[in-house]
Amino acid sequence: MLRASTACATCLAFVSPAVAQDAGSSFLGTLILGESKRDVATDTAIPITTIDDTEILDRQAGTIAELIDTVPGVTLVNGSTAQGSGINIRGFGANSTFGTDQKVLIQVDGATKGSEELYRIGTQLYTDPYLYRELSVLRGTIGSFEYGSGVFGGVILLETIDASDLTLGEPGFAARQTFEFSSNGEGFVTSTTLAYQTETNAEFLFNYTHRSLDVREDGNGDDINPASGDISDPSWLAKAKFSFGDADEHSVSFSFSQTEQESFDVPYDTFGTADFGNVDRFIENQVASLRYNYNPIDNDLLDLSVELTYSDEIVNSQAIDRTADPRSLVLLDADNRYETTTLRLRNTALFSTGIVQHELRTGVEFIKRERQDATAGSAPGGTKDVIAIYAVDEMQIGDALTVTPALRYESQKITQAPQNGTDEFTENALMGGLSARYDFGNGFSVFGSAAYTENLPIIDDIQNATLINQSEKGEIYELGVAFDQESVFQAGDTLAVRLGYYRQDLRDLTTYRSFAPGGSITAIERDGFELEAAYAMDSGFYVDLNAHISDGTSTTEGGTEADWRQNPQDTLRLTVGRKFGNEFDLSWEAEFAKSYRVGGAVVDDGYTVHNIRATWVPQQGFLEGTQVRFGIENVFDEFYTPRLSTRPATGQNFKLSISTVF
Repeated sequence: MLRASTACATCLAFVSPAVAQDAGSSFLGTLILGESKRDVATDTAIPITTIDDTEILDRQAGTIAELIDTVPGVTLVNGSTAQGSGINIRGFGANSTFGTDQKVLIQVDGATKGSEELYRIGTQLYTDPYLYRELSVLRGTIGSFEYGSGVFGGVILLETIDASDLTLGEPGFAARQTFEFSSNGEGFVTSTTLAYQTETNAEFLFNYTHRSLDVREDGNGDDINPASGDISDPSWLAKAKFSFGDADEHSVSFSFSQTEQESFDVPYDTFGTADFGNVDRFIENQVASLRYNYNPIDNDLLDLSVELTYSDEIVNSQAIDRTADPRSLVLLDADNRYETTTLRLRNTALFSTGIVQHELRTGVEFIKRERQDATAGSAPGGTKDVIAIYAVDEMQIGDALTVTPALRYESQKITQAPQNGTDEFTENALMGGLSARYDFGNGFSVFGSAAYTENLPIIDDIQNATLINQSEKGEIYELGVAFDQESVFQAGDTLAVRLGYYRQDLRDLTTYRSFAPGGSITAIERDGFELEAAYAMDSGFYVDLNAHISDGTSTTEGGTEADWRQNPQDTLRLTVGRKFGNEFDLSWEAEFAKSYRVGGAVVDDGYTVHNIRATWVPQQGFLEGTQVRFGIENVFDEFYTPRLSTRPATGQNFKLSISTVF
């Protein structure tokens, strides 16, 4: 069914076009088309999906992971709550052992997040979706060199809400209050946002969000991980921005966000796959970002940004049973803290050399990550100092060809915590890639890319003489076709389709050193297809379709080959909806997952899940400025466990949210 649906959608793209779209630009120079639930980026060789503020609110997600699970190539590991959940992209990222494997990069307002190989307690992306205005997912490696190294899976970029999102750029005060209710787990969310913009180009914003949720039930009516208890997570965000100069060419902005979580007498292993004992756990996640931008209107060579970011991720735990085996207490009492400070200077220059138009993005980064020694010594402490420089030159050659070379050089030094010794370990790497896109001028385009990156050693491996001196290496290749056009089947409709093939060749791996009977996994080969399509009519009818089909093989140091244990299921997601002006949006969404087989035997069952969503935005009367959203997730109360997850998914769930701007 998946292959047939993909073939049908591909055939649909190859309809005789009329006139090509005018070139445009937004994030990374892409052109966004479509009037459906989600736009498809067709004017770029980089596989990128952007989720805007409208979709963030429509999805009523409880975690960032739940927001992006509809992106092709993205798989969640227990995604319904922040604790114990994780994000996997193209087979890399979170897994049932570590919350991350360092191969998916996450940035919040420019601040890089990360917890290295945090054992058995999941991701540290503790934050709330209501704090954000936009989220972008870059799949693969080719678009990653401006953000970091070692990106085999992809990059997730999150931008918090701005005051102007509420004030609409007009001086004055604005506020938004949102209440959200969910039936499964008796969830309740309150989110309050206050914004103020002055006459003198200054704006201020404050948001407070509190999310509470009891234990959820699966499709069989059984509690999901009941030992974890309920959650009561407060989050808040403060931002300010000042613009000045004759043409407001200068701006300074500051943001600070924080999310907290407390859990008492809960299993140390949030994945629920082993019994290590129970702990009291306190989690705190802070992000601070200070940005300066200088963009003179009379100088195309200068668009300078200076960013200073700080991320503080704290996980403190204490064993309940103090008489436990001392070896267990070493793990259970471990307090983990990661502080990452980054100073980044970047510039975008626009210029021409003959018929070639350049958009040259260059930057230099100074990164300092400090990992404290775990209280009981279960994880070594240390400091990583990184200097990186990069250059990405997007070259438009005539009207048809775009060629983009990218380079990144990174040098790092890892120093042991003083109590552990004085050893230092250095490593450096030159990495980069080349992407190209050719526009035929009739709605069709083809694209391709090749990239090489290295994942440099991490602090976690500082006590392993072999691992601390070895980088993981990978080559990633992509090839695809895209189509975008207006008035394809009838006047006023739009069609955008993107179909891509990728291949990943990874070697010298160190992360999965004990994950296979035949020894450490040292090499992985994966390939797959990704499809994104959007069709919309001027009547308001729209269809969104995306799919991901992939496979992969791992090889151990002993030469044993097997299916890569993190291969995701093949999935297809279809959304059919209708917009009635700006007032109503009704949609039905279905996700189809194919059963996953190893050697002909079914390892993970396939499933089909249906969701219904409705949005009402009154355009006049006393309810003007109010937005009402209603959704039913897992309409038929399907019992299923997505591949890579360690517990069943949430059963039927009714959601209602009411938001008012005043």
